[in-house]
Amino acid sequence: MVDVEIVLVDGPITRERLREIASLRFGDLVKAVVDIEKGVMAIGGELHSDEEAFLLERGSTQKDIWGINIYPDRMGDEMVEFDSVINVRPSQNNRSRSVEDADLRVKILEIVNKLVIG
Repeated sequence: MVDVEIVLVDGPITRERLREIASLRFGDLVKAVVDIEKGVMAIGGELHSDEEAFLLERGSTQKDIWGINIYPDRMGDEMVEFDSVINVRPSQNNRSRSVEDADLRVKILEIVNKLVIG
């Protein structure tokens, strides 16, 4: 794997830039961790846990960050896959790798759709 720097996305990022990052790691997807409170995400890590640590070091709180995969070539809600080991949180009533709470999924999609342009 190529060493790709984790990037804080707190403003618009193009699909083309996401495609570039995807091509360096996984081909068609970018792992991302979204902070639903701050409205930002970290991308570019090999593992969601790397991005999770990146956000925690920058003041995010565990209860507000969720792991997803972004597929830059897909449109709408199909662009986001809710699948990450960091999402397994029995203490928050989330017992799977998915994000089980529909309201949380909506918040995550709103943030991704705001940040990803093009």
